[in-house]
Amino acid sequence: MKKVLSMGNALTDILFQINNDEILSGLNLKKGSMQLVDAEKSDEITALFNDFPTTMATGGSAANTIKGIAKLGLEGGFIGKVCDDNIGSFFREDSRKNGIKPHLKFSNTASGHCTVLISPDGERTLCTYLGAASELSAGDLESSVFTGYDIFHIEGYLVQDHNLIRTALQLAKKAGLTVSLDLASFNVVEENREFLHEIIRDYVDITFANEEEAKAFTGKNPFEALTDIAHLCDIAIVKLGKDGSLIKSGEKTDEVIPSGDIRVDSTGAGDMYAAGFLYGLARGYALNICGMIGSLISGRVVQVVGTTMSEETWNEIYAEIDDILKMETK
Repeated sequence: MKKVLSMGNALTDILFQINNDEILSGLNLKKGSMQLVDAEKSDEITALFNDFPTTMATGGSAANTIKGIAKLGLEGGFIGKVCDDNIGSFFREDSRKNGIKPHLKFSNTASGHCTVLISPDGERTLCTYLGAASELSAGDLESSVFTGYDIFHIEGYLVQDHNLIRTALQLAKKAGLTVSLDLASFNVVEENREFLHEIIRDYVDITFANEEEAKAFTGKNPFEALTDIAHLCDIAIVKLGKDGSLIKSGEKTDEVIPSGDIRVDSTGAGDMYAAGFLYGLARGYALNICGMIGSLISGRVVQVVGTTMSEETWNEIYAEIDDILKMETK
């Protein structure tokens, strides 16, 4: 059975459901974006929502993806950096509880966390205090960590540190791993377009993007963006939210229909799509089946606040995956 290693910001999510989007305007936050904040600003924002319903869970894009992959039955590992504080301990133990091997480095800086503001329509706006997570550096990476894994998945939020990303990709390729990249956020893409173009062309095998990220990267609509990205790597995926997703490899394009129509919170939707897709790829399924599994899990996670789904929900997911596979063999 193939194993998946991921690398990303080791964050703990603090999720709040807000009553209206005027709150975002008052905080000068663009709906649907990810904004980096310092510890003082993060505490200020959190203090405003003390009376709002709150959910807390381990988070970070790549951490969410590897958590989904582990729940689907594959062995997974995670590279990140935390402090030996309460949040760091929570992140480490929750990872182990979810069947993930943590390859963590430690810092004296407080562990990172992300305040997630969830609009009434389910869209999420992220205010991220990176803390210790931002201190992960190329010097923290060890070639031995990559040994024994087959797929390396990396979140685009890390691309501000070009040396870290380039070193990690070189180590992954040297170890013979298939490389997967999630572009993560349209504003991150806009700020790092040239670098992303370089690494996707030179190192990446699989690229995930949503509509906004694909447009920020190529300046084009989803179908045209899909073609441009597929010219740079083996497999390109553009996620269309409620309209499903597009997958292109070589000359073949698959259109995957969405799964589910209930949307409570979009947190982790793209991360779980990647989890389902990479799981299917690791199992050797056709790309359209990989997309259907990704769509299934993505459609389920948006029905809950945060990215933690009940065991009952996961059992339903397992059964629906079996149904998808049965349809394919008919």
